Amino acid sequence: MQKLHLQKLIGLFLSLLVCLPTYAAQSETPLPDTFAENKVVLQISDSDPFKQTLVLNVAGNLQRYYEAQNVDIEVVAFGPGVRLMFDGNTNSSRINNLIANGVRFSACDNTINNMAKKLGYKPKIQESVVIVPAGAGRILQLNKAGWQILKP
Repeated sequence: MQKLHLQKLIGLFLSLLVCLPTYAAQSETPLPDTFAENKVVLQISDSDPFKQTLVLNVAGNLQRYYEAQNVDIEVVAFGPGVRLMFDGNTNSSRINNLIANGVRFSACDNTINNMAKKLGYKPKIQESVVIVPAGAGRILQLNKAGWQILKP
């Protein structure tokens, strides 16, 4: 009787091991299709306008240095850094220009939801920004796929 119970527990455990990676992969934002030689993720997790401007400067500089077709850049914001991607941010036009040149911007949904609880409303994010389930998770996902992380 105990042997049967133990076998069921082992079967359940093995089933969970098989299912967990599948569940995690389904909840992640798809990786971008890219053939660029250089793949860079820029992290912004700071509300300091100087650091936010610095991230945008680095994105633009990397595009000029490698030429836009040779570098793929994604700016990922979480925590206070999500403010960079608020609709109406003073850097909105710079962000749109970078997007027009191929830079992607991602904002952390966990942070947005936590901000909504504190603010009493959900902050509006620029339409061109992709909302990802977890900003830190997105950075780790891209890093695992061979992207280099820069935190200016």
